[in-house]
Amino acid sequence: MSNQWVVNASPIILLAKVNQLDLLLKLSERLVIPGSVVREIGDGPATDPARQWIAGDGGASIVADCEQTQQVSAWDLGEGETAVLNWAYRQDGFEAIIDDRAARKCASILGIPFRGTLGVILSARKRA
Repeated sequence: MSNQWVVNASPIILLAKVNQLDLLLKLSERLVIPGSVVREIGDGPATDPARQWIAGDGGASIVADCEQTQQVSAWDLGEGETAVLNWAYRQDGFEAIIDDRAARKCASILGIPFRGTLGVILSARKRA
């Protein structure tokens, strides 16, 4: 699997809740957070640790959404999932970090490498 990750909101939110957001930066050579994901997290409360991380350490990983592909758009996923999968589909060597079941099915069918929050935690455990 790749060490270049494009990450969706749910893994960021879940890792923030267990105080493990540093895993995203430690385990990836390059971390990308599309603008749609940032907006989704920004809709949460100001006290949300995921939102605070995006405003701090995570901010360096923010990128603009890339142009949508018909292959991903046809799945009618949420904005964040669509942005993550479009990025991974268009950019060689990127792995999508997603938890959404429909987004995982889309990734699998389109040949996009992916893992979920649990996969990130298991990767950290293997490294320890």
